[in-house]
Amino acid sequence: MVKSHLLTVADHVQLLVNALAASNDHHPVVKLFTPDGAATWLISEVDPDDPDRLFGLCDLGLGFPELGYVSLAEITVLRGPLGLPVERDLHFIADKPLSMYVEEAQAKGRILV
Repeated sequence: MVKSHLLTVADHVQLLVNALAASNDHHPVVKLFTPDGAATWLISEVDPDDPDRLFGLCDLGLGFPELGYVSLAEITVLRGPLGLPVERDLHFIADKPLSMYVEEAQAKGRILV
């Protein structure tokens, strides 16, 4: 398991459960963001063969949010324009499946949560 202050052990377990489930449209488990920038990630799964590879809705703040994989190690060391690290939104609770967040984000050009 990749060590990171951004995800708890429970998060890793749920991300793995989602990845191994028969269905593929899960609620995001965690929201990560740059407090001094416009990047946001809604993470729903982890690659069972590579715990550094997370899957979810990725929005770098350029107006083109998309589904894809991202490296937990890279997010952990990333800094925003003012040098602040990526944070976890402690108040985020997903209320719909990832596909609905994707639909809204693509229509608006950014993640809306």
